[in-house]
Amino acid sequence: MYKNILVAFDGSESSKNALVQAANVAKESGCNIAAVTVVPRVEGSVGVPGADEASKFYMTSIDRAMSTLEEPASACPMIQAIELEGNTHKAIIEVAEERGADLIAVGRKGRSALGRLLLGSVAARVIGYSPVDVLVVPDDTVLSWSTLLLATDGSTYSKAAADRAIRIAGHYGAGLKVVSVVDVPYEAYGDAPDVVDQMVDMAQGIVESVKNKAQEFNVGVETFVKEGPAQDMILELANEQKANVIVMGSHGRTGLARLLMGSVTEKVIGHAPCPVLVVKTATQE
Repeated sequence: MYKNILVAFDGSESSKNALVQAANVAKESGCNIAAVTVVPRVEGSVGVPGADEASKFYMTSIDRAMSTLEEPASACPMIQAIELEGNTHKAIIEVAEERGADLIAVGRKGRSALGRLLLGSVAARVIGYSPVDVLVVPDDTVLSWSTLLLATDGSTYSKAAADRAIRIAGHYGAGLKVVSVVDVPYEAYGDAPDVVDQMVDMAQGIVESVKNKAQEFNVGVETFVKEGPAQDMILELANEQKANVIVMGSHGRTGLARLLMGSVTEKVIGHAPCPVLVVKTATQE
């Protein structure tokens, strides 16, 4: 399980909720947690009133967010507030690497048709460039691990996500739902029905493989194979199954942040009714 959580905090309601939910996880598991806030660098900002006021705003916002916890903030091991100046997403990732964080938590605004705008450019870049897992927490949700939905396509990145989901489910005694989506153009059903059938069989094999592995850890799994637009099928199933967390894989890290996240992952994050865990690393336990 996670041992060192870093929360990206900008004073918004969504980041406040991400901090509160991450702190609750820290209390339950005894892991370390820190909140990092990045004040945009302004030339000659030393001693400039505006910079000082921004700093005070962030620190006060962190204190207020922590005051909403059911238990005092002191109940969370090593809660720290880190203040930096500079490029926001790069600074967040640098701090994560320096502290040996294995999870970065970011907030997300509510849902609308503008999923990517709601995610925010900083959060999108953190997800794209982060070398460690990222938990995206919508501002109107409470984090619970009781029902997990793993979306998988059988890729290396999805296999890492499956390993993580299985271990989390085993740790919390959670229910694990696994879905693989066959996303092909409508015309394919008429032009190449045999190919579609083969893809459905492959998807069935993917979810069964996850199920078999989960059984080694005494984790019960319910599997699903859906046909249609991948993000729509995942979101629909998340609502139907009342998933508390959606778990998805993502690519490693290069300069192409949006491509690294993947369009399906990006759309699911932007519209999900619950937190989304984007797995970036292989499980080490």
